[in-house]
Amino acid sequence: MLLAIIIGCEIGFWVLLVAGLIARYPLRRPRLGAALLVCGPLVDLVLLVAAAVDLRRGATADATHGLAAIYLGFSVAFGHSLIRWADQRFAHRFAGGPPPVKPPRYGWARTRYEWREWGKALLGWAVACALLVTAIVIVGDDERTRELSDWIRNLTVGLLIWLVAFPVWETIFPRRPKS
Repeated sequence: MLLAIIIGCEIGFWVLLVAGLIARYPLRRPRLGAALLVCGPLVDLVLLVAAAVDLRRGATADATHGLAAIYLGFSVAFGHSLIRWADQRFAHRFAGGPPPVKPPRYGWARTRYEWREWGKALLGWAVACALLVTAIVIVGDDERTRELSDWIRNLTVGLLIWLVAFPVWETIFPRRPKS
């Protein structure tokens, strides 16, 4: 059931995002668009409550509980930049706005960009791990929450791989324009 709620929340986020941008640009209703965009975090709140209620009712934590925490963490970390990304494209397409800003491709600008993106991932990791640890403490049963501990370990490994593969790599071997 929790997996269905996660999928519903993801769909709900995108529906609210597209509806907000359509209201803002093609319909020229910026206040309605802003109201719809502000509702995005409410979708996250629904997911948080659903996961907490499921665990409080005695469910054994499984992959969906970990996935819910990760979804929430990365929604907090990347949600704003995702909305800004979509807004730039809608403004350019429907309101004559400037072309969307593209990430830098070369040199130290690219390196700074990779470190900034990894910083967002670190924030997402911190929020997700805080939610996972909170669930582990509240449930108070190692057997019922073993899966959540595994999620913390796997998420940490993923974050370290991202660190080495992107910002550290770009720092040591910055991309250069092709000659």
